[in-house]
Amino acid sequence: MAETHVLFVEDDDVIREATTLALERDGFVVTAMPDGLSGLESFRADRPDIALLDVMVPGMDGVSLCRRIRDESTVPVIMLSARADSIDVVLGLEAGADDYVTKPFDGSVLVARIRAVLRRFGHAGGPQGGVTEEDDSGERGVLLFGDLEVDTEGMEVRKAGASVALTPTEMRLLLEFSTSPGTVLSRDRLLERVWDYDWGGDTRVVDVHVQRLRTKIGQDRIETVRGFGYKLKA
Repeated sequence: MAETHVLFVEDDDVIREATTLALERDGFVVTAMPDGLSGLESFRADRPDIALLDVMVPGMDGVSLCRRIRDESTVPVIMLSARADSIDVVLGLEAGADDYVTKPFDGSVLVARIRAVLRRFGHAGGPQGGVTEEDDSGERGVLLFGDLEVDTEGMEVRKAGASVALTPTEMRLLLEFSTSPGTVLSRDRLLERVWDYDWGGDTRVVDVHVQRLRTKIGQDRIETVRGFGYKLKA
C-alpha cells in the first residue's frame, strides 16, 4: 500500500492537512489540492491511483471534477460530502464516482473505504466464485444475453457487436448479474460482493450504479424487483 498515490482535493485547510497526515501515516502517498482546477492539473500530471474529491470546492466543484476525470480515466473516485442526504451525493455517483464518504469522518473509516475500493479494482478480473461458461462457438468466458455479450475473461462487453465502455465498478456489477441471470440480487448482497462492504452501506450507491449500467447495456436489461433488489433478464 506504500506506493499507492492518492489525489485529495479539499478546500478546508484543517481537514486537508489532518486527512493528509492520517493517510500518510497509513502508508499512502498524498497530493493535496485546495480547489478543483489545481486538482485537475495534478490528476493529469501525476495520474494517481485513486482520487478523493470534496463536493464543494472552489474553481471547479467536485462533481464537475469527477466528470472530467471520468472522461479521461477509469481511476477510482471517492466523493466526500458534508451531508448524507445531499443531492450532491447522487450527483457525484452519477458523474462516475465509485463511492462516497460523509463528513465528518473518522480517519480509520476513510482508510477502510479507500482500501475496499482499491481491493475491488485490483480484483477486476471477475467476481469471486464466478463461473466461466462456453457459448455455441466454443469460446470460453463469453456469456450471451440476446445482443449483449459479456466476456468474463477478457473483461469486455459488446452490445449488438459494438464495444461498451464500463468502469471497473460497473464491470464488476455486470459480472455479478451475468453469472446469476434471472436471480434476484439484493442491494445488500451487491454491496458486499461488488463494493466489498462487510458492514452496512448506503444502497443509493447500488441504485445509481445500476441506472448507469442500464444506460449503457439497455434500460430493460436489468429488472427492478420491488422490495427485493435487481435481476438480469436471462
